[in-house]
Amino acid sequence: MSAASRRISRLEPYLDRPEPAPTLLKMLVGVQLAGFRDDAGLSQDQAARSAGFSAAKLSRIESGKGRRPPTDADVRALLELYGTDDYEASVLLKLLRRAGEPGWWQRYDKRLMPEWFDRLVGLQEAAATIRTFEIQYVPGLLQTAAYTRAVVERGLPNAPASEVERRVELRMRRAELLMRESAPQIWAVVDESVLLRVLGSPAVMREQLEHLITMAGRPNVTVQIVPLDVTNASAPAIPVTYLRFGGLDLPDVVYLEHIRSANFLEDRDETEEYRIALDRLADEALKPRDSVELLRTTIERRYAAE
Repeated sequence: MSAASRRISRLEPYLDRPEPAPTLLKMLVGVQLAGFRDDAGLSQDQAARSAGFSAAKLSRIESGKGRRPPTDADVRALLELYGTDDYEASVLLKLLRRAGEPGWWQRYDKRLMPEWFDRLVGLQEAAATIRTFEIQYVPGLLQTAAYTRAVVERGLPNAPASEVERRVELRMRRAELLMRESAPQIWAVVDESVLLRVLGSPAVMREQLEHLITMAGRPNVTVQIVPLDVTNASAPAIPVTYLRFGGLDLPDVVYLEHIRSANFLEDRDETEEYRIALDRLADEALKPRDSVELLRTTIERRYAAE
């Protein structure tokens, strides 16, 4: 079996995933096509010209970006150009067809799910490890419904109640990811100020911090707090989400969110800088056990039930 065939054989289990995973499958199709191109000794520009594509189109296909996967005809044209054997082509085309199945999150309207957010949710669904740093809010995947509601109402004060509830529903559905049998590892580093900033009410904060304690007890969840007295913490100025995909030849992705848009970084030099920054933050933060103790202390001192 050739090296390419061995790579493809590792992808067959993804044909039987119970839940559609369009973002993951588009990325897998793209990275395999790029591998076939390299094996054929073609540059991206050479392959694009030979297939009658623009370089930008082939780049999009190989990166797996965009709401929709590439067409069957485009992928077949590339497979023929690269001289891919029947077994490899068959598996890749099956993956392509599954990539066209919508993920659960794509059933929400575009107001709640713009393209950049669609991509984030799809990447989180596909990730083996999710690392995150937050300086203003509890990380979204670890929020309670009441806390999420307070966040949405603060950020969208004029939104109708129906939209607020729809956004809360979406966030709670996303959080189910952490409870699955094949759940990713999540490693959340949170600034202590997040624990002290009251959103909703003291009761909402108490429930949220108790939920963090509960989630921190799960084997796939690590929570660390950066205390306020660590004045020289090497913290980025904005929240950071770092995604790894584990053994699939896919690049790490860094997600940086802005008010109405987001950046996705995939260049290894750029993502490595953020990985190092997150490692330093984890070293400066309290250990997981001490972080849980700080959560308990904060509940007792600031949010104790009356």
